[in-house]
This record gives sequence, structure tokens and C-alpha cells, in this order.
Amino acid sequence: MIAYLKGDFVHKTPGMVQVEVNGVGYEVQISLHTYSRISQLDKGVLHTCLLIREDAHLLYGFFDLAEKEMFQQLIGVSGIGASTARVMLSYLKPEELVKAIVQGDTRTLEGIKGIGKKTAERMVLELRDKLAKQPLESNISPLKNNTLHQDALIALTALGINRQAAGQALEKTLAANPNLSVEELIKMALRTL
Repeated sequence: MIAYLKGDFVHKTPGMVQVEVNGVGYEVQISLHTYSRISQLDKGVLHTCLLIREDAHLLYGFFDLAEKEMFQQLIGVSGIGASTARVMLSYLKPEELVKAIVQGDTRTLEGIKGIGKKTAERMVLELRDKLAKQPLESNISPLKNNTLHQDALIALTALGINRQAAGQALEKTLAANPNLSVEELIKMALRTL
């Protein structure tokens, strides 16, 4: 799996970007949301998802982790392929999609090109509980770019602790003690749970 690409954006279109990484060019399929975020950039990082089919290896890229997570959730729904998921993420931001699915707002989902009533209902049925219990990466904490916070969160969820509860415990602990190591942060957060 290719988790991310960091390099130069050589050629950009609203649906695709070519990223040069150490002399190798990768063609990455993107949503309009990602395109709007990278259109003015010459280089950067794209979080990626590699899909392997019989006839092709397709690389999808996302400006932020929330969009990548939403893409992975969407392609897990029966009847929704990568192209449809990419179109959905071009119409709505990840947090808007989550809101529509969790609230059962099939009308909003049907407003997306290629999504009919049955597909919208299936999406709500299959994803509502998952998305309500486990928020997307961007919704966890304003400290999401803090690697200390991320490392501790990964460790706590690996221990079987609910992601949202772990995020809240980490925020409280960091607010009270901002200069902790990862190990100390995890231990203190465990005490607050």
C-alpha cells in the first residue's frame, strides 16, 4: 500500500495530478475538493489509496486524511465504486457527507450525480452506525496535526479504546500537561478514562 506521496505537482487537472517523487512520476486520481486545495501549490503531500483491479492499478489521492477515510468508507458500500466515491467527494466535503449519512438525509445524497434512491438508502444503512461511532480524522481534535497527539491516539485505539473517548482524554491531558513524552501522555490519558 502506498500511504502518501510527497513531491512536486508536475501537471494538474481537476480530476488528476501527476506527482514526481525522486524522479518517478505517479498519476493520481483526485476529487475537485483536493484539486481546489492543491491548485495553487507546486509541491506537497497527498494521502493515497491504491486500488488494484484486473486491468489497472489506480492511485487515488487526497489532500487530507478525512477525505481519504471517507473514500475508503464509501468504496466499502455495495454498489459504490471508486469513480462514484470520487464524484461524491467532489460534490460534498467529507464532513458534509458524514452529516448527510448520519442524519439519514437521502435527499442530499440523491442530489449527487450517479446516486439514486436505493444507493443513497444503502449508504445510510451501511455507514450510519460506523460514522456515528467513529468520527473522521479531521473531526477528532484541533490538535490533529500534532504528531505526539496522533501517536498517542493510535496507541490508545490499538489497546481497544474508543477513538472519540481516547481523543477527549488526550486533549484533557495535554491541556493540563503540555510537555509530556508520548509514553507519559498515554499513561496519564489511561488514568482519565
